Amino acid sequence: MLTSEQPIQRLLADLPTGVTLVAVSKGVSAERIRAAVTAGATDLGENRVQEALSKMPALQDLNVRWHLIGRLQGNKIRRAVEAFDWIHSVESLDQAADISRVAEELGKRQKVLIQVNVSGETTKGGLSPEAAWAVLPALGRLPGLDLRGVMTIAPQADDPETVRPMFRSLREFAEKATDQRWPGVVLKTLSMGMSGDYQVALAEGATMIRLGRAVFGPRTQT
Repeated sequence: MLTSEQPIQRLLADLPTGVTLVAVSKGVSAERIRAAVTAGATDLGENRVQEALSKMPALQDLNVRWHLIGRLQGNKIRRAVEAFDWIHSVESLDQAADISRVAEELGKRQKVLIQVNVSGETTKGGLSPEAAWAVLPALGRLPGLDLRGVMTIAPQADDPETVRPMFRSLREFAEKATDQRWPGVVLKTLSMGMSGDYQVALAEGATMIRLGRAVFGPRTQT
């Protein structure tokens, strides 16, 4: 029996106004994704372009927005821009320029978030806050991009309170960048918080949370 309905309905009911829940469907079958959408999911997150493309045909009748939340390889940029409504993981100016160019060729403005590595972990993708700050003015001028905000991935922690300063740091970064009034740089979307720490992220101003286990259960389920 599919059990996606109950958890996502409860999660959506508890969300503050203006917050988007991205149901992370990595490793989840199209059938279970469909059940979650029937229960109210409107936004789906995938880590890999290829896996998402394998599921999309079976779900093309659904009115959902697709989010790429994993690292984007250069050879997958065109397919990602074709398939995804949002790309959360922009991590260089060159990559952003390539996304912009492809989006222009396809006649769209690609919604993107800049991934900021506020934890400093070398295993995490994204730009350091200093590097992100340096490229923001140029990113805002790219005609094929609709720069919406920032994303971060906090370290896994037994106590979510330990990552609160990282979420706060991302919010403060976005606020300060928006205050600069650089053209095209209005960082209103804060994509932060996953199943283990999203409540702390919400308390620190998250407007988009990415939940996999909390929606679909352990990833080994199918």
